[in-house]
Amino acid sequence: FPAGTASPIPGFPSLPSVTIDPAQYPPLDKVPPIDSDVVKQWLSRIDLTKAPKSSVTGQNGCSNTTYNAEAITKAGADGNCWWTCSGCTRDTDISSCPNKGTWGVTFDDGPSPYTPNILQYLDQHKIKATFFVVGSRAISQPQILQAEYMALHQTCLHTWSHTSLTTLTNEEVVAEFAWSMKAFKDIIGVIPSCARPPYGDVDDRIRYIMKAMGLSIILWTSANGETFDTNDWRVEAGQMTATDAVKSFNDILNMQSTLNTVLAHDLFKRTIALSVNSFLPTAQQHGLKLQDVGTCLGNQPSQSYLK
Repeated sequence: FPAGTASPIPGFPSLPSVTIDPAQYPPLDKVPPIDSDVVKQWLSRIDLTKAPKSSVTGQNGCSNTTYNAEAITKAGADGNCWWTCSGCTRDTDISSCPNKGTWGVTFDDGPSPYTPNILQYLDQHKIKATFFVVGSRAISQPQILQAEYMALHQTCLHTWSHTSLTTLTNEEVVAEFAWSMKAFKDIIGVIPSCARPPYGDVDDRIRYIMKAMGLSIILWTSANGETFDTNDWRVEAGQMTATDAVKSFNDILNMQSTLNTVLAHDLFKRTIALSVNSFLPTAQQHGLKLQDVGTCLGNQPSQSYLK
């Protein structure tokens, strides 16, 4: 899109001139340093002394029962509400759509060279989705982020490096979102007010920081001990066949309650093929109303951005 193209959201700024120099940003998929001006500006605005004192966790989450023993013990609602190890959510976490028969369509980890395939399908079927965008990947595919935004899909933050947030210090968490916000501002001219922690890894310490940065947390639905995860990533990792992933998705459809925010990914060609050829058509055949999360909550597109 040419610089100066009008935003699809009334009153929002036009698209900026995009001249991305990767050397001016942290490396791809690496936790950003905390000593940059971008991060220092945010650190000067947030009182981290009031953040909950939960410890930084070690890698491998709940299976790391030695290093993470204390965090696991305190993972419940009466402790740090660590979603990863207890499924605990707070009232401010968004994990479902309020209206029966509605599916909040979400895609994580892009943009990728294959994301246009899903955008084409969504456009053909007049579906809006929520894209949780990794900042360091957006600067290498700025035209795709612009295409998502200009088509009125909801675009939200998914950190800079896609690292489990509870494994980071407070300052590193700020850096993850600060640099992602800068990437969005540079590419589409606005900053999202919505975000999804990678792997859903959030506790009260992370919630405090995200709220202080103006971000609402969007997870995905859990019911009957199961998370509403398409498992498309397991197919890419060789941990599951495509047939099994389709069966798993059908099981999700059969578990519908009020409904449903479902996890899928637009990072790999195979995961997008599963969505285009199976998940989305099957959901439509079930008569579900497919929407981005903001719309399913009754929000206007402008409410997804801080401007």
